[in-house]
Amino acid sequence: MKQLYKVALTVTIASFALTSGFTAQTYGHEAAKIRKLSAEDAASALKTLNSFYKPALNGRFPGAVNGLKIGVSTRQNVLALIGQPDKTRTNADGFDQYNANMGHPGYAIAYKLNKAREIRYFGTNVERDTNIGGITKRMLLGKWGKPSKSNVIRNGSLVQQKITYNRGTYKLAFIFNSSTNLDHINLLKR
Repeated sequence: MKQLYKVALTVTIASFALTSGFTAQTYGHEAAKIRKLSAEDAASALKTLNSFYKPALNGRFPGAVNGLKIGVSTRQNVLALIGQPDKTRTNADGFDQYNANMGHPGYAIAYKLNKAREIRYFGTNVERDTNIGGITKRMLLGKWGKPSKSNVIRNGSLVQQKITYNRGTYKLAFIFNSSTNLDHINLLKR
């Protein structure tokens, strides 16, 4: 009886696989395609990761906000460079938020005495895997080596890992939701 049951189960599973179009050949072709895209995405993510290394020494992020410097640029400088925030800070310690859109990355900027105190980089929403969405802990630690500091932080019910690298008088903090999910990157003075 058990043997008959095993045969029936095997036939049922095989029928399901064949009728759904799932074959070893199709799967192998799709898997190869996925691996190829993942390699391209990883190369692009690595390029993004490395683009933060040198500008951080000068208190800057790469890209559209490269003209801003931590501790030097005023809120007026920020508004002149990237415009009005999508969401304005609600208190002196809050962040002006700029949403990611149309391939442009998102940012959040906090001020102290009207000068940029911290800039957060959220990356792009479109093709995120080619941007910070493709940066993993393994990639970061493998390319940049041992961090200056690593600790667990809590953001409400969310538990994140903060991996910090000192870059001159500044620090870059990578905030991970998991080993493969980089939430954002912070730049601030040490």
